[in-house]
This record gives sequence, structure tokens and C-alpha cells, in this order.
Amino acid sequence: MSLEKLQSLVSVTKSDGSQPSVDQLDLGRRVRELRKERDWTLERAAKEAGLARSTLSKIENDQMSPTFDLIKKLASGLGIDVPQLFTPPKKDQVSGRMDVTKRGEGKSLVTTTYEHELLASGLTKKAMLPYRTAIRARNMDEFDGWVRHDGEEFVYVLTGSVTLYSEFYEPVDMTRGDSAYYDASMGHNLVSTSAEDATVLWVTSLT
Repeated sequence: MSLEKLQSLVSVTKSDGSQPSVDQLDLGRRVRELRKERDWTLERAAKEAGLARSTLSKIENDQMSPTFDLIKKLASGLGIDVPQLFTPPKKDQVSGRMDVTKRGEGKSLVTTTYEHELLASGLTKKAMLPYRTAIRARNMDEFDGWVRHDGEEFVYVLTGSVTLYSEFYEPVDMTRGDSAYYDASMGHNLVSTSAEDATVLWVTSLT
């Protein structure tokens, strides 16, 4: 199946209801944008799609008209559906980014009070920073003042029990299954009240 035939089968319309032309779809530029959104090199993207680097380069530079089989491999490698390759980019369009962190494979960051395991560290320019943390602190004296930073934060207790201290509120005792959402620019600290280090899931906004 040719690229032109595939494009005629994909349901894509412009804002005025008309069908975009082959030039307007600009597959090469679309593929390049999707690749760069993932911070992938040509080599990485070609490997994910099971294509030769030279083949992907020719597609991005509109030097070849890929077959339907190549289109399917390319979409699969980018982690998207075939129609998304032919949809003109929009600000609210799904980028298809994804990163999987298997248990124990997160990036370690250890402090005197917390032992963090950063999750989804393979993605850059994230809107959120997720991390699993073992709470080592047992009292507020172990902290050098309040922890505070930009954004908002969500914490969910995975194991054990903790006390959430904050600048403007009374301390809150929390146990497994409890959660809190708060302004992260407000001073806050988390202390384990378990015999063992409690563990929590933290998600911090970066925007």
C-alpha cells in the first residue's frame, strides 16, 4: 500500500472540514517532531522502529515514500497509532511519551532524612516529578529547617506511618493509604513514626 493510499484512509480533517493535502500533512516533519519530543537520536528512533538509520533519515527528509509496513513499524516504534502520524500537530495533542521504571531500577538520591528513588528519570521536560521515598527521619530536629520549593506536591503513604509537618497547619498523622496534596512552597517535612522506615510515593509538579 502506498503512502498516498494510506493517507486517503486516515480520517484527518482541517478546521474548515476539508481534507488536508499530502504536502500539508508533511510526514517527514511530523516524524522528526515526534522523535525530538522524545529526545531521541536518529539511531535510537530507528532502533525502536526496527528500521535502518538511513531509511528513517530519508523519511524525515521526504526523500522516500514509505510503504504501509514501514509506516506501521514507525508508529509502533514511536509508541503511537498510525493515524497520529498524519494528524497535524496541535498544542493539546497527545505526544505519546512514556517511560517505564521497573521496581528497584529508579535513580537513587539519598539524603540524611530521605532515601529517594526517582521514577521516569528517562524522560526530560516532565510536568511532574514522581519518586518513591523511604522516610529515614524520626523527628523534626533532623531537618535543617523547612523543605520548600516551587510547585505543588502530592504524597501517598505506601507502607508504615508518618507525620506530615507543615508551616501553616497542625501536624497530620498518616498511615498506609492516606494521602495529602499541598502547596510545596509552604514549608513541609515528613517524619516516619514506624519502627521501620515508612515509604511514600511523592509526585511534585514542575510547572
